[in-house]
Amino acid sequence: MSDRACKEFQNTVSDYLIRHRSILDVMSKLQEATAHVNRAISKSVTSCGCLNIEASKQPIPKDANLSEMAEYVRTHLEGNLCPTCLDTIEAELGNTMFYIAAICTLLDLDLEKIITHENNRISTLGVYSLT
Repeated sequence: MSDRACKEFQNTVSDYLIRHRSILDVMSKLQEATAHVNRAISKSVTSCGCLNIEASKQPIPKDANLSEMAEYVRTHLEGNLCPTCLDTIEAELGNTMFYIAAICTLLDLDLEKIITHENNRISTLGVYSLT
């Protein structure tokens, strides 16, 4: 997302943040939106079947260092999202992003600045930022 698009998105959210202006309401709506993302992904497995989850213990050698972990860990996903599931999950993620932007707006935070800061932190620290 470009800086301009991020700022435009946050401004649009601010303009339409009418019914859910209370921080408590927005916090609970964010949690609900996140649950909807989880549900949509689950339904792509259990109802549609376009995805399959084959989960087991990650086969990481005891002597592997942190920078080698990506070579060994798996997503546990098999298959690809069908167009219907893709649309649903994208819509649910968009809704989640709305509430993240709403929290930023209500707390007078700059979403673009937060994204840039996090990107810089991850880029600088690499895999060590995730421990």
